[in-house]
Amino acid sequence: MIDAHSIEITNSELMLLNVALLFLIGWILIKTEKKINTKNEFFALSLILVFAVFGRILLNPIPNVQPVTVLILLTGIYFGASRSIILASLVALISNMYIGHGIWTFYQAGAWSVIGIIGSILSSTLISENKININILASLAFISAFLFDWIVSLSALHSISIEIMPAYLISGIPYDLLHAVGNLAFVAWLANPISKLMQKHVQFSSSIMVKSFDSR
Repeated sequence: MIDAHSIEITNSELMLLNVALLFLIGWILIKTEKKINTKNEFFALSLILVFAVFGRILLNPIPNVQPVTVLILLTGIYFGASRSIILASLVALISNMYIGHGIWTFYQAGAWSVIGIIGSILSSTLISENKININILASLAFISAFLFDWIVSLSALHSISIEIMPAYLISGIPYDLLHAVGNLAFVAWLANPISKLMQKHVQFSSSIMVKSFDSR
């Protein structure tokens, strides 16, 4: 009897397959959002959560490259700090159930929460005439990569002394750069479609949320 699951593929081929799956998931989610006639912020955030979790898991073989940072940043910009904190915590917890859960999960959730809060604070700068400023967003996403990695690096203090921390941070710079360049790629790919999705749903959210959005 032929075993159809015995086909071996290289790591590069597996990575290409994962990237293709991520593109497919993103396309399906956007098509689903367009077809379902609902204007609910939690529906939009649920789609973002699904894409963020799958994106992080599928791209895990590429060190420090994932769409989560950009998605959390956009969530803070459009939905505010509280929503971005909830999303950050859920993404870190759910994805780490597959990737690996530990004390670092709390630091990851905290780091992404900080990025979401920054996005919320700078939302009026990033949005002009209902359009996202891609150049400023890209710059912020690039910086956010280093901020996230440095905050998460604090988890190492549970096992190393603080004197070693500078060397630890310096050794991680290549991974920080991978994260930063990955963020630029995700801004180029996701910024416009995700911004349109979020903007559509934030306009139909509760009056309290709309006032909060307008007042920033």
